[in-house]
Amino acid sequence: MNSSGAKIGYARTSTVDQNLDAQIAALTAAGCGMVRREQKSGASLEDRSELKTILDFIHPGETLVVTRIDRLARSMRDLQVIVARLKEKGAHLAATEQPVDTSTAAGKAFFDMLGVFAEFETNLRQERQAEGITAAKRRGVYRGRPAKIDMAAVQARLAAGQSPTEIARDMGISRGTVYKAKASM
Repeated sequence: MNSSGAKIGYARTSTVDQNLDAQIAALTAAGCGMVRREQKSGASLEDRSELKTILDFIHPGETLVVTRIDRLARSMRDLQVIVARLKEKGAHLAATEQPVDTSTAAGKAFFDMLGVFAEFETNLRQERQAEGITAAKRRGVYRGRPAKIDMAAVQARLAAGQSPTEIARDMGISRGTVYKAKASM
């Protein structure tokens, strides 16, 4: 890891039932003068106030340190958002258990390769899915996704005099959907 600038640790578990002690010990051993802790899901960047605080206040030359990249983000898109934010602040990202250190050429290359492989995996999955759908259509077994909303039922309720708000609430749909059904009557 880059030795210049302060190191700010970020420890995260998905739930309060999980223990942060091992992460905190590893981050402290890596030279982090401060370790912010969070026990929130990593599925999105929303509601992660400790991470937001770090990203808002990190200074040029400082490094955000995590034990593993998945402690920071679960999706490549979120990870790229975080790294872009760090880059615009002149800060870096490093992981204690993975060869990621965006302050070095090798660490940046490894990080970029992770992104390339993640995108490649997504593209392969989409290709396989499209091939499977094409084959199923040829066999006559693919019908597509069934409609989630029974528009005829919505229109029948409208015809019976129910209000759009009442229909939307009862059927668990938006009022906009009810108005679309009404417009096509």
